[in-house]
Amino acid sequence: MLLFFALGLLVHFVFFASIFDIYFTSPLVHGMTPQFIPSPPPAKRLVLFVADGLRADAVYELDEDGNSRAPFIRNIIMHEGSWGISHTRVPTESRPGHVALIAGFYEDVSAVAKGWKENPVEFDSLFNESKYTWSWGSPDILPMFAKGASGDHVYTYSYDAQREDFGAHDATKLDTWVFDNVKDFFNAARNNRSLFSKVNEEKIVFFLHLLGIDTNGHAHRPSSREYKDNIKKVDDGVKEIVSIFKHFYGDDGKTAFIFTSDHGMTDWGSHGAGHPSETLTPLVTWGAGIKFPERVSAQQPDDEFLKEWKLENWKRRDVDQADIAPLMASLIGVPFPLNSVGILPVDYLNNTGLFKAESMLTNAVQILEQFKVKMTQKKEVTLPFLFTPFKLLSDSQQLDALRKARSYIKQEKFDEVVSLCEELIDLALKGLSYYHTYDRFFLGISVAVGFVGWTSYASLLILKSHSNLTRSAGKEAKKPHHLLACSFVAVGVLVACFLLIQVCPWTYYVYCLLPVPIWYAVLREHQVVQDLAESLLTFPLSRFVVYLLVFVLGIEVLVLSFFYRYMLTAGLIVFAGWPFVTQLWTRAKITCLSWALFSLLLAVFPLMPVVGRKPDLSLVMGAGLLVLLLSLAIVTTLTRRKITLAKEELLVLPLQMLSIVLSMYVVYSTHHSLLKKEGLPLMNQIVSWATLASSLVMPLLSSTALFQRLSSILLSLMSTYLLLSTGYEALFPLVLSCLMFVWVHMEQETLQQPGASCRQKFTSIQFTCNTDIAQLRLLNLDDIRRAFFLVFFLVTAFFGTGNIASINSFDLASVYCFLTVFSPFMMGALMMWKILIPFVLVMCAFEAVQITTQLSSKGLFLIVLVISDIMALHFFFLVKDSGSWLDIGTSISHYVIVMSMTIFLVFLNGLAQLLTTKKFQLCGKPKSHLL
Repeated sequence: MLLFFALGLLVHFVFFASIFDIYFTSPLVHGMTPQFIPSPPPAKRLVLFVADGLRADAVYELDEDGNSRAPFIRNIIMHEGSWGISHTRVPTESRPGHVALIAGFYEDVSAVAKGWKENPVEFDSLFNESKYTWSWGSPDILPMFAKGASGDHVYTYSYDAQREDFGAHDATKLDTWVFDNVKDFFNAARNNRSLFSKVNEEKIVFFLHLLGIDTNGHAHRPSSREYKDNIKKVDDGVKEIVSIFKHFYGDDGKTAFIFTSDHGMTDWGSHGAGHPSETLTPLVTWGAGIKFPERVSAQQPDDEFLKEWKLENWKRRDVDQADIAPLMASLIGVPFPLNSVGILPVDYLNNTGLFKAESMLTNAVQILEQFKVKMTQKKEVTLPFLFTPFKLLSDSQQLDALRKARSYIKQEKFDEVVSLCEELIDLALKGLSYYHTYDRFFLGISVAVGFVGWTSYASLLILKSHSNLTRSAGKEAKKPHHLLACSFVAVGVLVACFLLIQVCPWTYYVYCLLPVPIWYAVLREHQVVQDLAESLLTFPLSRFVVYLLVFVLGIEVLVLSFFYRYMLTAGLIVFAGWPFVTQLWTRAKITCLSWALFSLLLAVFPLMPVVGRKPDLSLVMGAGLLVLLLSLAIVTTLTRRKITLAKEELLVLPLQMLSIVLSMYVVYSTHHSLLKKEGLPLMNQIVSWATLASSLVMPLLSSTALFQRLSSILLSLMSTYLLLSTGYEALFPLVLSCLMFVWVHMEQETLQQPGASCRQKFTSIQFTCNTDIAQLRLLNLDDIRRAFFLVFFLVTAFFGTGNIASINSFDLASVYCFLTVFSPFMMGALMMWKILIPFVLVMCAFEAVQITTQLSSKGLFLIVLVISDIMALHFFFLVKDSGSWLDIGTSISHYVIVMSMTIFLVFLNGLAQLLTTKKFQLCGKPKSHLL
């Protein structure tokens, strides 16, 4: 059985990793040649301002007094340049946004492993193509473009990472630092001949990354005075920098300016998903080569934004974020970034028709280069009779389109050239996507076949080893015929040869060969399948249909709960009524009423807003007080039962109560310190980390009696959870744990004979007791319900207070008691632990259920595994590769979550066993005390 779990873990790791090979491979190709625009560029230099985390509405709308928060930028819109909305894509994070802006392509998810900071794959960028680039700003953003550049012509100036403090006195200092350093740079250039020569070259870029708005948005929300004041500070800074450039270069009219943002921000101060407040960012351009404002009476898109912003009479030009890279390249005359998929927005250009036509043709050729390289790569590793080319863009069609475009240029039909090139680019992008996803169907089928085989094998193993279905006397297990093994070996060899001929990556061998031994193992158990069929024939058909429908309905409710949280509420309401339709109500009325009460209380949480959107410190304090009351109730219960405790066990409960009080104080103190902009107090930080470290040790000092140990685990983990809470979610693990206590009682009651009392037996149960194997019973239909309850409670623990499939569900304020300086991995780890605490509480209760019901943990765990795998198979087929980027990202994250849950179950089961069964002894001979 141990070997089976090891193999199961390996199989699930493979299934988990497959989604990254199928959907998350890098779209980049290499080997293209740079494409130059033949006509001379309008600008010698480009200045790029990126206001990190700036929403479009925040900069465009007027304030309560009818004044603009960014008067300089608004003046540009009305008198000097062009403006619009830049539409970003999911994930709306800083690194993908900057890559789209500067390199012209949308980041693949492999960058997550690098924390969105460094290059997981090498790519070309505007900075790399420039003669020189000088950049100022965050150490999280600038190095990735300098590292990817060829040669030594990208210069970066960054402040210390410790400045990125969400609890700092004034985050606008991050932007002030950038503006001041740019001013110092030009002052130095006047006195440095070498530097003066460089800044007077052509094809140069100046990049100002402004992080203050993003930092203030996270710390105080976009509706705050700090966020809005920071916009005014940036506007003043941009005005000053523009003045410096005009003065330094003698107002030569050869400087192009672009002001935009990498992503927006939700009302609750987060970003990462696809809400319009995150994906709509400002784009304002002016200077050399940029079209002047155009007054219109009506325009498209004619949405409510234009009227709200009072800009309906100034032509708005919307673009995709990746389109900004070719726009910048065309303005200073450098080759378009080789990996760019952006389409040049010619409507922004104030230039001749010839320049626009040649620029669009260069853009089309540059994207066609990527298409041809991608097609060649795929053709070289595919058997000729299996290769299916992209039919909409053959070699002859490419040549005809390019020949026609060049002919139109000679005939000065420039508008026709632009239209033709836009069509050609659209086809080339579709072709790129086609070849990028060429193997997706093949790999998907292979993984799905393996998935179905594994789930079938786990189900057969349950029937074979943990039920009485195959234990009929006199039956002898028949050995499988040797032809079966030979057939599967032959299939495996054929598959391997096929992959070898196609020069496939080694991971393809894993995905395609894994189903072979799995299905061999399934077919070896043909006797179990035969016994199952015979048993079903004797089972009443009506009961079988009812059980099957209930099981399928339960699975579908679990799947739907990933999309609609209120399905958890519906499930918990059904759970509340379950005891009243069974014999339990007749022999344990108080337990049944408690079960119904806590089920209904827990059912309220999925109906609440997602955590972090409405922080409320009073609810965190209230949860702390309730935990203290619960602690007093536990002390009262132990005293009333006259339970004997060791010396260290007497110390644990008071220390845990003290820890709860300290957590409440730290949350309150930190909140008010950050409101005063005094930062995170050092003592609060020390107490928070000490509480986190001790939360996993304190339970190990308590008694291993079931009631005491579960209570100790709850109190220890609640002290940490309070520190990570911002609102109503602080109450969630408390209500969940109360339901878990009642669940253990309920399951104990289900095994009791009518009239027997289980209370005395329950209090005497020890987690450390060695259950006699002979006492372990076989599985029955009621155990499927127990396994389903576990999976349902685990899903509730995940989604009860939010939807973690959406990145913007995470609120950075949750970790402010531990750290306020930006650290993606540390903050992510703390938030992940916050998510896992309810998970651990459920798993510890499940350990108690297994002991009280004398159930084999392996058998029950196998049922849980089957239910989880059926859910994962649902999400595997629900993964989308079309539609909105939010839908695509969410569908993939659902699959990843279910697979992670299955894998983490093994580790969390081990952690739950450690927390429930192990006990530390303090030095010296233990003394017993009567409480």
